[in-house]
Amino acid sequence: MYSQIAANKRKTVFVMLAFVIFVGVIDWILTTYLGGSHNIFYGVLAGSVIYALITYYAGAKMALAVNGATEIEKKDNPRLWRIIENLSITDGLPMPRLFVIDDPSPNAFATGRDPNHAAVCATTGLLDIMDDKELQGVFAHELGHVKNYDIRVSMIAFALTAVISFIADIILQMTWFRSNDSENDNQIGQILGIAAAILAPIVATMIQLAISRNREYLADATGALTTRYPEGLISALQKIQTANTPMTKQNTATAHLFFANPLKAHALAGLFSTHPPIADRIARLTNMETNA
Repeated sequence: MYSQIAANKRKTVFVMLAFVIFVGVIDWILTTYLGGSHNIFYGVLAGSVIYALITYYAGAKMALAVNGATEIEKKDNPRLWRIIENLSITDGLPMPRLFVIDDPSPNAFATGRDPNHAAVCATTGLLDIMDDKELQGVFAHELGHVKNYDIRVSMIAFALTAVISFIADIILQMTWFRSNDSENDNQIGQILGIAAAILAPIVATMIQLAISRNREYLADATGALTTRYPEGLISALQKIQTANTPMTKQNTATAHLFFANPLKAHALAGLFSTHPPIADRIARLTNMETNA
């Protein structure tokens, strides 16, 4: 467990390093395009750093807001509160803030910077179809993300994805405002605009994929060890697999946070999904149960 926490902290550094390299490439593009001037690059860099810091510290609120989550108290849902409270005590974690999303898709996620600033969210669909043992399995998994500091790496990914979109928008705006320049500059601007439009989502996807699929397997294992009842988590995964219902509100920026992939399936879903197939997760848990 401690090695996983250390690995996640190292991963944060690696993701940040990749981002710096990406910004360096943008610097080269901007300075070449602007005839060697670094002024705009420094402005973009300063704005990006400020944006990243704001997104990092406010990322949990943003992730909850964009998914339409509403905070609840114990009186609003005593059943959910009791389950999270008991699991938090078992894991030795502070009680996280609890949120609910009004959505028929059975899903959940945890977010925040660290265990002291964590939030756990469930959809109404999850609460409707799961029994208590299954809910314990799902939220033991989510608290596993909190305990392993997966939520910090996820917030870094969320922040940097937002920054990359911001930088891409700056480049596109630059291209637009230079539209009255020479024909040669227009051609360069068009190339840069196309490059920005292609590069930004690719880099953002790669940052999200840096949140290894293995973290889901590890959180499953952590949750099963917490409850000592992997059957609950297996049953929850089977119900979600059968339901196969994507979230009503689709948001790719926060998809990696969820317990199961919340997006609609498409041809490249398996290649670019940050979630391993549910069947594989069930198989690993079943094997863990057999070898116990």
